[in-house]
Amino acid sequence: MRSDVSTVALDTLGVLRARGPDALPFLQGQLSNDLTRLASDRSLLAGYHNPQGRVIALLRVLQLAPEDLLAVLPRELVPTVIARLSKFILRAKVKLVDESPSWRITGLVAASANGDAAAGVAGPAAVAHSADAIAVQVAQRPSRWLLLTSTARPPLPEAGAAAPPEIWQRAVIAAGEPQVCAATSEEFVAQMLNLDLLGAIAFDKGCYTGQEVIARAHYRGRVKRRMQRFVTPAPQALKPGDAGTLADGRTFQVVDAVLRADGRCEFLAVAPLSEGESATPVSAATAAERLAAESLSLPYPLPS
Repeated sequence: MRSDVSTVALDTLGVLRARGPDALPFLQGQLSNDLTRLASDRSLLAGYHNPQGRVIALLRVLQLAPEDLLAVLPRELVPTVIARLSKFILRAKVKLVDESPSWRITGLVAASANGDAAAGVAGPAAVAHSADAIAVQVAQRPSRWLLLTSTARPPLPEAGAAAPPEIWQRAVIAAGEPQVCAATSEEFVAQMLNLDLLGAIAFDKGCYTGQEVIARAHYRGRVKRRMQRFVTPAPQALKPGDAGTLADGRTFQVVDAVLRADGRCEFLAVAPLSEGESATPVSAATAAERLAAESLSLPYPLPS
């Protein structure tokens, strides 16, 4: 057992499997990244969007074989994504299956990841296969991996000390990595979640659902609301989907949140980039309800 690595059971994540001769071209026409860049040793982060460009789910896609793909996403969204994708299969030779019960997903977190902002991964991420497991790197500095093992096999020996899910979540939030759950599905356009900054959108690929709106925001208009990182000044509980107003009058909506050891809440939220945009009127009543959250840095720059 390694003392510099923590293992976290990620029971909230599930697995969608796409198999068949048309598995890759079918998903290529539905997801925001260029899946032709997939390889057995390379995974991709991609968004699945509605026609208005709003994110239904985020998927970490990896290739088991040329006609066999896995996608890791929140378990609660797997049935929804399969149902929506199935409407577009038509004559495509592809089968979509919820294989969440067949896979055990564990997070491996380097000790240095449980601290300040980590470097997010843009573009392809490494994948390592063995007879017993699939390891997917989702962050490089500090290192974080997803470990997928079959539930039909006995659990592998732990690579490090077992840790609570908050350890993984803190590292994810520090890295500025969004997640979409049932409470926030279809709430945010792709760029609001910084998917363009995290390498989850390929602007040079063909059409996919929501592509027109996402491309227009990229080429013609400035995105005024983006995901940012904050911490509350005092103990407070926030959850995905919660909305409020910051001390400077900007409205926000929570993407992800986790409690720190001192009870304060660190969170990712979509809010206007400038104080003058979407500011609510000031009054004694509204001022008292505002959240005086401290802004924290992200490991990547936001467009000005």
